[in-house]
Parts: sequence; C-alpha cells; structure tokens
Amino acid sequence: MNKNGVLALVFHSIFSVFLAAPLVVVCLVAFTPDNMLTIPTLHFSLRWFVALFNDNGFITAFWNSIILATLSATGAALLGVPAAMGLSRYQFPGRAALNGLLLSPLMIPPVVLGVALLRLFNEFNVNGSFSSLVLAHVMLIFPYSLRLIMASMVSLSREPEHAAMSLGASAWTTFRRITFPSLLPGILGGWVLAFASSFDELTATIFLASPATITLPVRIYMSMTETVDPMVAAVAVVIIAVTLGLMIVLDRLVGLDKVLMGKKS
Repeated sequence: MNKNGVLALVFHSIFSVFLAAPLVVVCLVAFTPDNMLTIPTLHFSLRWFVALFNDNGFITAFWNSIILATLSATGAALLGVPAAMGLSRYQFPGRAALNGLLLSPLMIPPVVLGVALLRLFNEFNVNGSFSSLVLAHVMLIFPYSLRLIMASMVSLSREPEHAAMSLGASAWTTFRRITFPSLLPGILGGWVLAFASSFDELTATIFLASPATITLPVRIYMSMTETVDPMVAAVAVVIIAVTLGLMIVLDRLVGLDKVLMGKKS
C-alpha cells in the first residue's frame, strides 16, 4: 500500500487548516461579549445566542427554512425513486439526455436559475408564495436525491425481486416489500443531503422569497446589509451545527465515501 510522503502530509495539513480556520474564527466570534466582531480572549459569553433566540425575525426565518427544507427534500425523494428506477433499469431513446436534464441544476449557476424561476413564477402570478418556493427548491436539490438513489439502484441485486414475482407477488408488493426496503438507506441519505442543500440555499432563494417566506440564509444576508454584529456569527454556528449533524447522520446511513466519491458499500 502506498503511503503519503512527508511533503504530501504537510501540504494536506496546511490545506486542512486553511479550510477550517474561517469556521473556527466564526465560532469563536459568536462567543464574544463585545458589541463588535472580535475574538474573545479573556471572557466568553452566550450573549449573542440569547439575543438570537429572542429575535423573532431570525426564529421565524429558521422555521421557514426547516419547513421548506423538509417539504423540498421529501418531494425530491418522492420524485427521485421512480426517476432512479427508470434511468437505472431501462434503456430507451433519450435516456442520456433525460439524465443530463435532471442533473442540470448542478451545472447551472443558482443565480441564473433564480432569475429564470422568478420570470416563470411571475408569468403564473405565483411568485413569492411558499408553494412556489418549495417547487423551486425541489428542482434545485433534486439531483442530490437522485444521485444517491441511483447509486443504491446500481448496487441492488434484482434476484430477490425475481424470486418474489416468480412466487406470485405483484409488482407493487415486490416494490413495497423488497425493493423499497433495500433502497431505504439511499433514499434517507439523499433526503438528508437534499435537506442540507435546501436549508443552506441563498442565491436562488433571494430572488423568490417574499417578506412572509424569508428563509434563514436570506435573513442573514439582510442583516449583514443593515449591520454587522456577532449575532450573525451565532447564526452561522447554528447552521454549522445543523449541517454537521446532518452530515453525521448521512455518514451513518450511507457513508460519505459513497456520496462524495461514488464508492460502493
């Protein structure tokens, strides 16, 4: 087995510190007792976390993000299962083009999608509604759910399904009792990844949100345009904690190696 040399280890260590340093600084600033963005040295305080949980604007935006991410991730998972089954198991004209179309939100800049969806929703006079925001997020996060479910489909053996159908089970019974339980880790993993992506989405959402549907990332952006105080750092710590927790759940359900590098379990 090849081992990394000293230079490679030093480079990766420096690179890891470079990536982690901003997060560490933000987390430290969130515990400052001062009124400005400073790193506490002698005293640490939960002042800005208390202020955050007493701020109705941030609390409402947080719950908007939670509800939006939950509905969007669930919708993406419901659409991802039949799409993954069709693309993985059947050969038909235009299959590659359809696969590229479904994964295209990963390649198109979110600002372009935001402007396009704004124009589309304005044509139907539904822009600013919560339902239009859910539809937009389903489209934006659908590729994440589809990718994980397709990865589960590729590694899924069809022999148990054939055995069940040969014994008289219907297609629906076979799917409900055999296929779906086998796909469940991939579906749950895709749901978690889609939830995290929806929860953190800002660029496209800022074009589509209304005063009644402001999400947490949009609220943070609005706050930073008005004033910069350590409360923003406290919000960032909450988001980091939520995202980290979701990544841990995803690692337990599917494995980050399978998600990020395509390794089979």
